[in-house]
Amino acid sequence: MNAHAIRIHEYGGPEVLQYESIEVPEPGEGEATIRHTAIGLNFIDTYHRTGLYPLDLPLNLGTEAAGLVEAAGPGVTDVSPGDRVVYTGLPLGAYSTARNYPANRLVPIPEEIADEHAAAVLLKGLTAWYLLRRSYPVKAGDTVLLYAAAGGVGSLVAQWAKHLGATVIGIVSTDQKAERAREKGCEHIIMSDNADIAGAVRELTGGEGVAAVYDSIGKDTFMTSLDCLRPHGVMVTFGNATGPVDSFAPAELAKRHSLYVTRPVLFDFVATRDDLLGATGELFGAMREGAVTVDVNQMYALADAAQAHNDLESRKTTGSTILKP
Repeated sequence: MNAHAIRIHEYGGPEVLQYESIEVPEPGEGEATIRHTAIGLNFIDTYHRTGLYPLDLPLNLGTEAAGLVEAAGPGVTDVSPGDRVVYTGLPLGAYSTARNYPANRLVPIPEEIADEHAAAVLLKGLTAWYLLRRSYPVKAGDTVLLYAAAGGVGSLVAQWAKHLGATVIGIVSTDQKAERAREKGCEHIIMSDNADIAGAVRELTGGEGVAAVYDSIGKDTFMTSLDCLRPHGVMVTFGNATGPVDSFAPAELAKRHSLYVTRPVLFDFVATRDDLLGATGELFGAMREGAVTVDVNQMYALADAAQAHNDLESRKTTGSTILKP
């Protein structure tokens, strides 16, 4: 099958993204051929592009997409041709018009959910799921701190945390994003250029600190995030927007009253098909209840992926972004 894909032959900025013709072979054992209808854009894609998370080159980018099953290879029982499905994870290659993918990692899309919403939500939504339900199980009455609260993941975490009964303090970079974060469930807002974020958090929590910090920023915010936690609080570091976190002494946790730090990875929580379907069932259930809504605020042609990356890294985007094949 003839198709097109975004590939890189070297690490670098958005300019290394190339729109190329590819050939999709017949699906192999355990594989299905997917004709994409919507492709999710995620910050981790920029890490693969720059080499922060190095993989062999040349490389087809993309971790998430929705589409139709066109063919099923030998031994496939989980999906059939004509099924609407969505997936996220390895192997990369979602930035394409069509591809083969392991059938046991394909998730059926509920009838009431559009392909664009499924492609926009799966990785970010499952990230919100493991942050709130596994990394630190949020309870009613908790107060949590959330960086990038107006972003794709942040918007989902804020909504879901509020639904679970938590008070969410959101950190954002602009007034426009502050308004969006409030709409999505943040009760309090702290601007990212505040010179004393920890002090602001203490003031908002009566001096106690928060139960958990969800930090996708990385290097520039890590120690400040520790300073925001209550005794026995949980630091969840799950992104590297400003680079990987520097090494630190465990004594830093002790002197802040017995803190916990975790660096979770989604696929450790959805390693089996049963785990994957259970997690997506919770996510789609939250969407059905209206506890979580997905805003697809930007849409680009697949061939314009470089512009989409540039806008994402320039913080010009809000909510979720879709590439259309």
